[in-house]
Amino acid sequence: SYVILERAVPAVLDGLKPVQRRILHSLKELDDGRFNKIANVIGNTMKYHPHGDAAIGDATVNLGQKELMIEPQGNWGDVRTGDRAAAPRYIEGRLSKFALAICFNNDTTEWQTSYDGRNKEPVHLPMKFPLLLAQGAEGIAVGLSTKILPHNFIELCKASIDILKGKKTNVLPDFPTGGTADFSLYNQGERGGKVRVRAKIEALDKKTLLIKDVPFGVTTGSLVESIIKANDNGKIKIKKVVDNTAKNVEIQIDLPPGVSPDQTIDALYAFSDCEVSISPNACVIVDQKPKFTTVNDILKISTDNTVDLLKKELEIRLSDLKEKIFFTSLLKIFIDEGMYKNPEYENSGNMDKCYEVLDTLFEPFFKQFYRKIEEEDYKKLIDKPLSSITRFDTSKVDEQIKSLEEQISAVQHNLDNLVEFSIEYFQNLIDKFGKGKERKTEIGVFDNINTRRVAISNAKLYVNRQEGFVGIGLKKDEFVCDCSDI
Repeated sequence: SYVILERAVPAVLDGLKPVQRRILHSLKELDDGRFNKIANVIGNTMKYHPHGDAAIGDATVNLGQKELMIEPQGNWGDVRTGDRAAAPRYIEGRLSKFALAICFNNDTTEWQTSYDGRNKEPVHLPMKFPLLLAQGAEGIAVGLSTKILPHNFIELCKASIDILKGKKTNVLPDFPTGGTADFSLYNQGERGGKVRVRAKIEALDKKTLLIKDVPFGVTTGSLVESIIKANDNGKIKIKKVVDNTAKNVEIQIDLPPGVSPDQTIDALYAFSDCEVSISPNACVIVDQKPKFTTVNDILKISTDNTVDLLKKELEIRLSDLKEKIFFTSLLKIFIDEGMYKNPEYENSGNMDKCYEVLDTLFEPFFKQFYRKIEEEDYKKLIDKPLSSITRFDTSKVDEQIKSLEEQISAVQHNLDNLVEFSIEYFQNLIDKFGKGKERKTEIGVFDNINTRRVAISNAKLYVNRQEGFVGIGLKKDEFVCDCSDI
């Protein structure tokens, strides 16, 4: 249960595994607007995560490569080529503006004691976005595993808006590596579903093919290896394969004379990693238990959680504004009515007597306050220095009270129209952070490739008519035709 809950499977509320949550919390602790060495981030996170620096380092790089929550600087590796990141002492990172906007608020965070009892860490981060679906997740626990595919940022925000409007949603994955995908058997990301992903292959001319991206989970290196293996096994016929990947993926395949580019493209999908099949398995932690679910259910839970968090934030803001207006009005009456010059107040010997006198003086004004005046409030009045009382500007305070009243009215309006406020919140996320986050993976429907039809003729068929044998091993007997070993 420890491996399932504390290591491998993400929580549904904030979409994070414990190590990721601790890394983000640690980055927030260190946040001063500047980049931090990842070695320092790892060291600070070890206060919360008792599993060594390597596990924290790998999880940090994994978060940074998604470029959503962490803004990376330096060589963080490349998921397309499989290149590893530089050592933690050479790379830097800080929380992105997006991360700071969606998942940090001390007032709405539930805290727990860290493993050694010395520090406080969040039970969940107050995540106001379906991060789990945006980033995807993968983990192998004991007796179960999880694989949630990444989805498109803009589409997730729009789908959350649709949920709030009472419409049905059906979000489909979007891979950072691009490609074309067939989601007809996706089954909402549930166990038993399947996604087929293909690289985009272009015929430059009759002798050259170009692969422009790689399927999700495949690197350019492993793709080239799979093509060479298919050639060595006689499944396809190529002259040369060269990996020219730099800023963009480009793998060039040179064909020998007389080989059809179209047939080779089909054969590449059939016999190499140019097409892969991915099996999603949406398993998340709900109420301290693993649960197999669908991506649309996860999105619904996340949207409801966002609305709850927005409501809590509005209520906290309303309470703060009411307190401000309460004390400002208290001070205004205290000064305007000249209570600080009242002989009884001035001559009250102890604090209890002082509170008693103030209570009597404020009695005619009790009805205009939203709550009862406590001794703590009187203490704050008494502690006000005389210089600030003599410099008190009634007209400025009236403006201040009016401004606070307007803010209270606006917050109350948002609370009364919480769904509309939440829709506006998701729309603002699209407007502010959606630039450059358009869909990368094309949605298509693939025909099943007949491997017998696209396989090249890599064998010869012979017949022994006297003994009644036919096959590709009877090399001394009568030749019939060329064929493939399939």
